[in-house]
Amino acid sequence: MEYRKIIDFFFELGMLKKTPRSGFQFLGSGGESVADHSFRVAMIGFALARLDANVDPFRVLCMCLVHDLPEARIGDQNYVNKRYVTVDESAAMADLADSLPFGDELKSLLKEYRDSQTDEARLVHDADQLELIVELKEQNDLGNSYASKWIHFARQRLVTPTAKKIAEQILSTDSTDWWFKGHDDWWGKKHGE
Repeated sequence: MEYRKIIDFFFELGMLKKTPRSGFQFLGSGGESVADHSFRVAMIGFALARLDANVDPFRVLCMCLVHDLPEARIGDQNYVNKRYVTVDESAAMADLADSLPFGDELKSLLKEYRDSQTDEARLVHDADQLELIVELKEQNDLGNSYASKWIHFARQRLVTPTAKKIAEQILSTDSTDWWFKGHDDWWGKKHGE
């Protein structure tokens, strides 16, 4: 088997680490790459899939990883961009996938995600929105009052009852609690004691 096209795909994936999520320009704070976003979406999707016995966790995880894959070629289009710029995501994905032995699977996963007709796809959409909510909550906790306005719209896009409950919990949790709250013993000791 010739591995060259797969190796090219690995290098192309690196573009996602270099492609910024463009919405943060409007928020005025924060920032992440598409790869940063996709990683946390995948972990949130994994958690959501483990909470729902009726979905295939492998498909959820794969769909999470693929959901923004075309952005390696087309960039991240924010809501303002999408009003004025026409992007051929299908062509970008077809060109990418056609050179790979597993390309049809990538196209199928992306189509399932875009169509949002399966429980797995709806869960991935919720994972995508929950990742945004987590990021916005972090920005809000750091003082960006605009983040709460964005959270309102992200919450409206949630579909599953579990994701809605998790969003409520996210919003009532200080984003630093995981490392700060209840760990007073971490702060009073010198390293090595």
